[in-house]
Amino acid sequence: MRRTRAALASAGLLAACTALLGTTASAEAAEAPGFHIQDGRLLDAGGQDFVMRGVNHAHTWYPDRTDQALADIKAKGANSVRVVLSTGDQWTRNDAADVAHVIDECKQNRLICVLEAHDTTGYGEAGAATSLSKAVDYWLDIKDSLVGQEKYVLVNIGNEPYGNTNYTAWTDDTKAAIGRLRAGGLDHTLMVDAPNWGQDWSFTMRDNAAGVLAADPDRNVLFGIHMYGVYDTPAEVSDYLGRFTAAKLPIVVGEFGDMHSDGNPDEDAIMATAQSRGIGYMGWSWSGNGSGVEYLDLAQNFDASQLTDWGKRLFDGADGIKATAKEAGVFGGGGGTDPVEPGDDGACTVTYRLSDWGSSFNADITVRNTSAQTMDGWNLDFTFTGQQKINSVWNAKASQDNARVRITPESWTRSIPAGGSVSFGLNGSSSGTNTAPAAFALDGNRCAVA
Repeated sequence: MRRTRAALASAGLLAACTALLGTTASAEAAEAPGFHIQDGRLLDAGGQDFVMRGVNHAHTWYPDRTDQALADIKAKGANSVRVVLSTGDQWTRNDAADVAHVIDECKQNRLICVLEAHDTTGYGEAGAATSLSKAVDYWLDIKDSLVGQEKYVLVNIGNEPYGNTNYTAWTDDTKAAIGRLRAGGLDHTLMVDAPNWGQDWSFTMRDNAAGVLAADPDRNVLFGIHMYGVYDTPAEVSDYLGRFTAAKLPIVVGEFGDMHSDGNPDEDAIMATAQSRGIGYMGWSWSGNGSGVEYLDLAQNFDASQLTDWGKRLFDGADGIKATAKEAGVFGGGGGTDPVEPGDDGACTVTYRLSDWGSSFNADITVRNTSAQTMDGWNLDFTFTGQQKINSVWNAKASQDNARVRITPESWTRSIPAGGSVSFGLNGSSSGTNTAPAAFALDGNRCAVA
């Protein structure tokens, strides 16, 4: 992708339309079925702030890698993932069944899913790119996989929908796309990327964002800026993001890296500014980059144990994902992070068999010791996926703190011989989502899930 820096004088201030959005936006947000925008903030279905701390994953080019990639991304501490899809105009189309599977995997891994149509990248300059209108056709065609997922999914209409040619059409085209999606029955938070290969050096999105938000009957639009070479100083980062927050317009850094061929973005400033202003960010990208930008891989060859320097910076550095991410409240964790720490699978395997009767359930759990030594005493930690509450346990003991659970043995299940296993069960009540936990840790070591 070519992202050209423009030497422009400062552009005008954001349009002062915020007052037009006030009362109506608040009333509609209160009735929203899922994510929604209020006072310039992204709120979840429970009305709580949700600040994205996630990464991008190139699903459309690596569909066989996605299930493991999402599990690994979650294990590294992320609370969200932006998933690359194709409308079929440039690459192999991701159909409704495939998208439904991606959404299910996101939910299983307790990740908020931002779905984006990538075929629009650089429209007007990149010859093979398709229009926002074509992207809308795609979303409406796979609508059945999206409706009902408003608590878990945001729809990013089109990736970087204009290059550096004819980008002034962005405003009207974006308004038209939003209008068609609303008329077609999509009630999701809609994320819209900036023109100029996502970097908005022309300030087209910045200066028209208020009008675009006002044009949405649901007032439920999140603006996505991609920060590469255009944003190579703290002043540029702070000025751009600050104008949105000052005008109470919702903004997220949908892509950024620690270097780029068009200039060296200031990732430290991006992350620090996002953290101080409560703005989401999503690093590009988990793995699989090519065409000279392999340096943007967070993990080498999709191997979570081989983070690149960029991956270590994003996940483990100051203002990074591990230190700042809070899990979405829809998963029942109260905004906390998963107690299963990132790392390689330990010498254990857990089987979780769920019998769900709606308001109550049983779970039969087996812990297998796959090491060469006997385990004498153990703790098993996991996090429920919804509003489950344990009522009773057999062959073990349990403590629960909101969604977090710790299981400890009875005297007769204390010892697990090498190659052996122990089994126990629990009965509980639930409301809403009730699926198997995404991850388990035995004595702090992540277990494989059977």
